[in-house]
This record gives sequence, C-alpha cells and structure tokens, in this order.
Amino acid sequence: MRTHRLLAVLAAVALAAGGCAVGGDGASSSGRATTVTFRLWDEQVAKAYRESFAEFEKRNSDIKVDVQLVPWADYWTKLPTDIASGTAADIFWTNTSNFGLYADSGQLLPIDDNLGAQQQEWTRSVVDLYTRNGKLWGVPQLWDSIALYYNKDLVSKAGVDPASLTWDPAGAGDTFLPAARKLTVDSAGRTADQPGFDSSKITQFGFNAALDSQGIVWNFVGSNGGTWQNGDTFDYADQPKTVQAVQYIVDLINKHHVAPSAADTNTNDDKALQLFTQGKIALFQSGPYNLKNIKDGAGFAWGLVPLLKGPAGRVGVVHGVAAVASAKTKHKDATVKVLKWIGTADGIKPIAAGGFAFPGVTAAQPAFVDYWQKAGVDLKPFLDSSVGTTFPAPVGPRVGAGGTAADPILQQIFLGQLGVGEGLKKAQDAANKAIKG
Repeated sequence: MRTHRLLAVLAAVALAAGGCAVGGDGASSSGRATTVTFRLWDEQVAKAYRESFAEFEKRNSDIKVDVQLVPWADYWTKLPTDIASGTAADIFWTNTSNFGLYADSGQLLPIDDNLGAQQQEWTRSVVDLYTRNGKLWGVPQLWDSIALYYNKDLVSKAGVDPASLTWDPAGAGDTFLPAARKLTVDSAGRTADQPGFDSSKITQFGFNAALDSQGIVWNFVGSNGGTWQNGDTFDYADQPKTVQAVQYIVDLINKHHVAPSAADTNTNDDKALQLFTQGKIALFQSGPYNLKNIKDGAGFAWGLVPLLKGPAGRVGVVHGVAAVASAKTKHKDATVKVLKWIGTADGIKPIAAGGFAFPGVTAAQPAFVDYWQKAGVDLKPFLDSSVGTTFPAPVGPRVGAGGTAADPILQQIFLGQLGVGEGLKKAQDAANKAIKG
C-alpha cells in the first residue's frame, strides 16, 4: 500500500453478499467433486477469478473452486487465526509483508516442488519477491509499479512538462519543486511562487506528497539512492540518503505547501486521489491500482508519464500479490491443479482483460495493455518503471508488525510534530523491536 492498500494493490471494498464464508477444514467434497477454497480481499478481482474458475471447472469436472472474500480490514487479523486453527483456505492471496512468517513456519507449500518449470512464464520481479531461503512460495497474480498521472489542463496552463521533471534535494538540478509551486494556487489565484500567496487558502495543489509508502516514500528514497530495509530489519534511519529523501517529501507538505496537509492524508488513504479526480491536484504519483478510479472519477483530460526522476535516476517500487497454498490442505493434488491453472495465461487472463491489474503471467500482459489502450491510456510509463533498477517492497516474517509499530511515529513526522532524523530513528527502533517480537 500506503503499501497495505495493494497493495496495498487494489482498494478493498465491501464484502459481497454470501461470499464471506471461511472454508471450514480448507477443502471439502461436494458429491464426487473436490472443493478447493480460494481466499482474497478484492471484490472486483474476485469476479474475474470466478470467470476463470468456471473455465477451469469445465476442464476439470472433478474439482470445484470456492472463491471467498474477506475484506482488507479483517484479512490480516483473520488469517493468522485460521492458519493456527487449520481452517485457512487451501489457496489464499498474500503480499510481501506477510508471507515470510508463514513460509518460515512451514505453513505453506513450496511452489518449486510442484510448479518449478512453470515459473519461467511468470513476472521475474514478483517471483523474486516471493522467493525466500532458496524456495519460491507463491504464484504471482498481480503486480504494479509507479508512474505520474497528470491533469492535462492544469499543467498546460502552468507551462509545465510533467515528463521532464527532476527532483534534487541539493537544489541545483531541481525542476520539480519550481513546477509544483507553479501548480499550487490559492483562492485569490496566486501561485506558490508568487508574492502574497496564502498557504492557508489553497484551492489547487501541485503534488500528492504524503505518507504513502508505495506511491511516494519508497520511490523518493530509491531515486535518491537510499534504502529502507537490510535483511529482515529496517535501516532507514541509518541511511543519510533515505533521511534526505524523507525530509524533501515532508518539506513539500509543511514548508513549501505544494501538497495537502498530512492532517488530511494521514487519516484518509484516498484523500489525495479524491483531490486529483476533483481537479484539485495537478500531479499524482501512484500505481495502476488507481487506473479505474481515475478513469471513472476524473471529469477532465489526464495522462501518464514516468515517475519523478531523482539523483539516482527513476527508481520506483515494484510490488506484487501472490497466491500461496496452505501446507495443511486436505486435497493437495486438487490444490496444485488450481495453482497451476492460475499460473497460466488462460487462468489469469480475466484479470488482465478486465483491466484490473498487470497479471503475474507475462503472456497475459498484452490483454491488460490492450484494455487500457482502447480506453486511450498508454501504460508504457508503468512498464518502463518495472524494469531496470527498481526498489524492493519490504519483506520478512514480521515486517508487517514492524510497519504497524512505526506508522504512528511516521505520521508525526509528516505532521511536522517530529524532526525527520529523530522521528525516523524512533520509528526504526519501534519497528525492529516489533519484528523481534
């Protein structure tokens, strides 16, 4: 999200009626057909899976797949309980922050043992994310990278070329901050680079700087040559380039006033998205998980360009969702067949063709690109940011607990209540303490 939203990939939505039952012993028999349970947190993608599994069941009449929805708000509290009690679904979605704990504790089936050769057909960066201790633990399902959405009217009026922007904490080569100031306007029509600009009466912001790990923070850190994690622990407070990048983001909010107040964005993950679709933010750095939101919500012409360039280049985070299988499944053979299916182009195509996300199977990727091409959106900026040097999403058996412990402190930093250096040290200490348990 923040990375949790994927995430952190796709926005969690209300549970579909009748779709929330959790699968008892994880798999059961209905007549002569074996039922394999499949759990995820996104309602729209669940529709695509049901389409996919309808075709799977035609080809495998002895297996039924029960798609279960558990909303994001409950997903990560319910899953540990179900795994501990042996009632988890046979197959379930996971993200990088959470799978390591279950892999290390022997709760997952190693993918290599059953689908080893098939992984050559999958997105390499996501395969790498879910490879731990020499084994692959998940079948890549979705992935996303980061690009820059822009309001065509607003950037044209300000004379800003969004594709050429570079940020630089040293200042000399920084073309982004001057552009963001030109794009920030108060109620009297004055821009943030003009005398008399009133930062208490802003009607249009230049950029969506916020405590959004996936969309903002990690990309600035990566493009400044910093790091966020070392092994399974956090190291961001110990990295001068990371501290420098976070200071730059916080200054965009509290010093330069070219982004919404953290008092709004800390408590509402979607605040910046809402402002962008209302025409009140000119530049919005985010992932393909917001394509449909912007297409449906923006009443103006918009486009995509590569994410902001920093001193270390354009270095963005690539994140992915994978499907993992419970080691306690009572129907291993049927579960493996379903895993194999969702690791094929045919199995994953409904997700891609519906425009929901970049698929984890590379052969299905053109279907996603074509969907958006027909809508007049060129996805090349996302594709470009997914190759070359990228920034890894945090991984580890308790990295999720670490992130939860750090988040209130990071919020204080973005509110301007804690200095960046001091705050990052407190956040890192709290995070690593939580990781140790």
